[in-house]
Amino acid sequence: MTKFLVVFDVDSTLIEDEVIELLADVAGKRAEVAAVTERAMAGELDFAESLIERVKTLAGLPESVFEEVLGRIRITTGAKTLIDAVHAAGGQVGAVSGGFNQLLGPLAKTLELDFARANQLEVADGVLTGRVIGKIIDRAAKAESLLEWAEEAGFAIENTVAVGDGANDLDMLAAAGLGVGFNCKPIVREHADYVLEGNDLSGLIPVLKL
Repeated sequence: MTKFLVVFDVDSTLIEDEVIELLADVAGKRAEVAAVTERAMAGELDFAESLIERVKTLAGLPESVFEEVLGRIRITTGAKTLIDAVHAAGGQVGAVSGGFNQLLGPLAKTLELDFARANQLEVADGVLTGRVIGKIIDRAAKAESLLEWAEEAGFAIENTVAVGDGANDLDMLAAAGLGVGFNCKPIVREHADYVLEGNDLSGLIPVLKL
C-alpha cells in the first residue's frame, strides 16, 4: 500500500462552502463580494487583488464572526473517510487555502490534518480591520506549500496528490504526482490528471488503492 501526501484546496473542495461569502453574509456584503469575485473570474483582477478587495468589505465585523461562520461550514461528504484512509496507509494530509487561518485552524483539528495554511485576517481590538497580514496564499503559494510539505515529511513528488476545483489550484495540481480535479471548473478539467465526479471525496480511495 503506497503512502501518499494528499493536499486539498479548501473552499468547494474539502468543504462545500466559500468562507469569504459566509463572512460577507454576516457583514451584509455578499452581493459586493460576489461582484468582486466576478471581476476576478473575468480576468480584471488577479487573485491577490481580488482577495484584498473582498476582505475590505469585512472591515468592522466583530471577531465573534469566526465562531458564527464555523457553525455554518459544511465538510464535504467523504472527506474524513478519505483522510482516515490516507492516515491508515501511513500517509499524511494537508490543506492550503485562499481563505483564512481563523477558520482553517479549527477545521484542521476536526479533520486531523497534518498540515494547514491559509491567509491571516488582521484583527484589532476584537474587530476585523479589512486587511490581510503577511503573504497572500495564491496559486503559486499553494504549489510551494505542497512541495515544502513533501520535502519536510519525506514524500517523493510521485507520491503526492493535489485535489482542487478552481484556477487557483492549477499550479498545485501541476506540481503534484497526481493532480485531481474535484467537481472542478472547465479549466481544471482540461489540466487535471484525474477528474473525480460527484460530491463524495471518498471516491478517491479506490483511485489511490487505499
